[in-house]
Amino acid sequence: MSVDITLYGIVDPQIAKGRSMADMARAAVEGGATLIQLRAKTETTREMVREARAIRSALHGTNVPLLINDRVDVALAAGADGVHLGADDMKLVDARRLLGPRAIIGATLKHENELPELASAKIDYACIGGVFPTTHKDNAGMALGVDGFAALRQAAARALGELPVGAIAGITAANAGSVIAAGADGVAVIGALFGGDDISEAARDLRLAVASALSERVAKSA
Repeated sequence: MSVDITLYGIVDPQIAKGRSMADMARAAVEGGATLIQLRAKTETTREMVREARAIRSALHGTNVPLLINDRVDVALAAGADGVHLGADDMKLVDARRLLGPRAIIGATLKHENELPELASAKIDYACIGGVFPTTHKDNAGMALGVDGFAALRQAAARALGELPVGAIAGITAANAGSVIAAGADGVAVIGALFGGDDISEAARDLRLAVASALSERVAKSA
């Protein structure tokens, strides 16, 4: 199915600091987030299902999908719209078989040698990263930088065609334009979106930065 990755918000209990993640997700969407992911690597399965159901309820009526990081079982139990999977998670083809054709399935892309699996699977988007240094992911590895992102994005275009591809890790309103100019179709954000007090305002700033850069890219290619 078609998925809008323009502003992809990733909510995590480690950045919530006691706040309701359901409220945080809703605030991000009210500010312009187009996709929400729940990432909760330290929570129990039951806690994750409970959080996912609460977020799903908070997003009701917005038409913004909720994805679950890593956990196909949690997505199924909570009635989420799909999952985001990395190279060490369940195989993409197995996730598709379990979740069905209507689910949204996204994948992390870190290395060009991962492209054959992504190309053979029926995924809906990919996110390249990490682009910039980040403190919000333990295994982020060496940052690609804009040039590294651009090179991998070009390889992804050759292998994946028109599949939407976003950028992840260390994205802010200040640097979002650089990855859009390098070929990103959207940005996945944690800290710059959920780290402050006014999530909706942060979402508006990020959405504006992405929209402006997309418009400029289209104008240059015309």
